[in-house]
Amino acid sequence: MEHLQQSFTVQYNFNVFFTSALFSVENDLFKNFLAGLNPAKAVKKIFFVIDEGVANAHPDLSQNIKKYFSKYNLTQLVEDILVIPGGEIVKNETQYFDKVLQAVNTYGIDRHSFIAAIGGGALLDMVGYVANVSHRGIKHIRIPTTVLSQNDSGVGVKNGINYFNKKNFLGTFSPPVAVFNDDSFLNTLSDRDWRSGIAEAIKVALIKDGEFFEWLEANAEAMANRDIEAMNYQIWKCAKLHMEHIRSGDPFESGSARPLDFGHWSAHKLEYLTNFEIRHGEAVAMGIALDTIYSQLSGRISSHDSQRIIKLIQALGLELTHPLLQVTADNSPILRGLEEFREHLGGELTITLLTGIGSGEEVHEMDTELLRQAAEILNHHSNLRSII
Repeated sequence: MEHLQQSFTVQYNFNVFFTSALFSVENDLFKNFLAGLNPAKAVKKIFFVIDEGVANAHPDLSQNIKKYFSKYNLTQLVEDILVIPGGEIVKNETQYFDKVLQAVNTYGIDRHSFIAAIGGGALLDMVGYVANVSHRGIKHIRIPTTVLSQNDSGVGVKNGINYFNKKNFLGTFSPPVAVFNDDSFLNTLSDRDWRSGIAEAIKVALIKDGEFFEWLEANAEAMANRDIEAMNYQIWKCAKLHMEHIRSGDPFESGSARPLDFGHWSAHKLEYLTNFEIRHGEAVAMGIALDTIYSQLSGRISSHDSQRIIKLIQALGLELTHPLLQVTADNSPILRGLEEFREHLGGELTITLLTGIGSGEEVHEMDTELLRQAAEILNHHSNLRSII
């Protein structure tokens, strides 16, 4: 029998824009983006899905979108803007996936149309997944509205929902055609959501950029006190580092290494164990703290560097640990996160640990006894802080 073989390369391009009041009629950024599209691939329709929390915090948003498209008249706006809950529930309960899918069918959203999602990372993940599985791929736009999503998931290439009680069990790799980071959405965030998103900045600085970590240390108080200029720079730098990693690394994770998931193996499990009462960013901060102390105990980083990291997490008002992060036995619930992480990676456990501030290395096993010690140390730190 003859043998045929073929290979091809697909080029992906997307822009991340930074702006304020995106749908003010005086702001022509979105209009210019649509106008700059290839006329041969003109967008016929655009359909918006909005996070309910965002809609409540910005009650004029839907009307502003309609006014914007009425003024510029570049493409057909689907007048029925879909508002659904945000947060992890939208990824856990398939009824919301079905609602967006039904709207795609009802309004005739095809490959030459857009689905634009406005909300936090969970909603962006779910809507992006709908876009990718509908008609084998509808173009999608992300408009992240939280610090966490503007820092991290909103500028990435992943889409998905949770299934079998496992985070992102169903999903795709496909970048959006554009991301619009609008800082006006950050003004209505609670202090908890404002601060928790910074955990992803700590993560990317620790594994990619020591100078950025120093900047975070110097500006922790300003960010904790809601300084928008400091926050805007932090978001821009975070997005830049994430996009550079996507370009230079393994964007669709065909291998087993996921350095951008530093601190995430325990964070993902903790979210589930607390029924998502712990925010993703809060869980990531705790996961970073755990893997930082483990890196120290295993001789990879100095006590001085580990304490700088712990101090920064605390300076931002984030917790270091949670009772469910304690490793009391080989069958401790949090340890199941390692096995689920291994499965998610394709069979080989690969965890990034720190070798310095700004650098890391991959390991393929974790010592349970060192994890237990690391968890105890963090619990001690946390107790001292509560006493003080």
